[in-house]
Amino acid sequence: METLKIGIVGAGFVANFHCKAITQVRNMEVAGVTALQGAEALSAFVKENGLGTGTVYPDVGAMAPHVDAIAIYVPNFARIETMEQIVEAVKQGAQLKGVICEKPLGRNVMEARRLVELADEANLRTAYFENQIFMKPIQAQLAQLAPQQATMGPLVLTRSAEEHAGPHEPWFWDPTRQGGGVLCDMGCHSIAVGWYALTPLGKPPMFLEPVSISADCALLKWGLPKWRQKLLDERGVDYTKTPAEDFTTGMVTYRNPETGQLVKAQFTDSWMFEKQGLRLFMDGMGPGYAFEVNTLASSLQIFIGDEAAEATADAETALEKSTASRGLLAVQHNEADLYGYTDENEDAARAFLAGRDAMLSWRYGLEITKLVMAGYMAAERKQTIDLTDPAIQTELETFVPLIQQGKGAEMLYGTPEPVH
Repeated sequence: METLKIGIVGAGFVANFHCKAITQVRNMEVAGVTALQGAEALSAFVKENGLGTGTVYPDVGAMAPHVDAIAIYVPNFARIETMEQIVEAVKQGAQLKGVICEKPLGRNVMEARRLVELADEANLRTAYFENQIFMKPIQAQLAQLAPQQATMGPLVLTRSAEEHAGPHEPWFWDPTRQGGGVLCDMGCHSIAVGWYALTPLGKPPMFLEPVSISADCALLKWGLPKWRQKLLDERGVDYTKTPAEDFTTGMVTYRNPETGQLVKAQFTDSWMFEKQGLRLFMDGMGPGYAFEVNTLASSLQIFIGDEAAEATADAETALEKSTASRGLLAVQHNEADLYGYTDENEDAARAFLAGRDAMLSWRYGLEITKLVMAGYMAAERKQTIDLTDPAIQTELETFVPLIQQGKGAEMLYGTPEPVH
């Protein structure tokens, strides 16, 4: 079997999670790693699990000639610089088949469009990694409900949520580096999977046309004095000065261009979810049928009493973003596969080896970024945004949310300074 040799840029949480997924992918191997920190540890994992040579390189330029494709898993603020290095490597002779970028494609439309332009400049195939679309429960419900779609019509309403107690790394909490708060971080997931689940069978991911979006952003838990201080002490981020939203909810309306039918996708995302750990929840309603996905409804549960809890080494071995190490706990034995990471890597490998874009290209990622920015615009203006208005589309091209600019205090606190 032909395999795709990838080089990974970055060695943080998401790079490690993808490598766990690749242990289950037959047509991909990790041939190189380059990162400012953590490259040796990630390389060791790659070698220990037989995923490839995992050679550590000093930079992208040194790695590119030895791999077939490059996966960009660096923080959001470093994406363009990394892609510019990849393009330069191609100009210097690197024979790359494609490039992968973890969500979101950009912190705003300007950045996302620049990444698309750079990929075009280097004539590279692209894969935008939105794992939730590849989740086996999502794909299984589509297959199981195909006869109902065919006879009754497509879904008309979806609701999607991703919720946990907060990100791993300090830069995620900093809206000027991450691009915002939970709407940028996780809203991109929920908006994407809602759009996808509504799409009629056999149609491309961007078939349904976005018509309008409404959204609300709030700072509920992490704006309270105790939690602001905890964030400052542990993450070095000061939410009295540059806060970001820890809760968002909204609604996107889409139009079927063939029938004119309007359908809706509701999204809710939170960094203040006080249950066992990460929860992905999706459901959908069609005429006479429905589906529901809840990743906390595990087939495995364990109970740990108070005394035994002292021996628990790492609660996250049971569940990503776990908030507890005792009591009745949900355990997901294969999160990388459950959340769709395995299948999106397999899809990218098949696509690049065949000389084409993955199922989700960077142009799709650009459209998701545009919807996220429209969500921020709706929240700032406290109004529904008409996505069919050419003037709005033009404005979105250069729109940078106040929260992303580090100017979100008045919007989130209701005053220029937080209430003490």
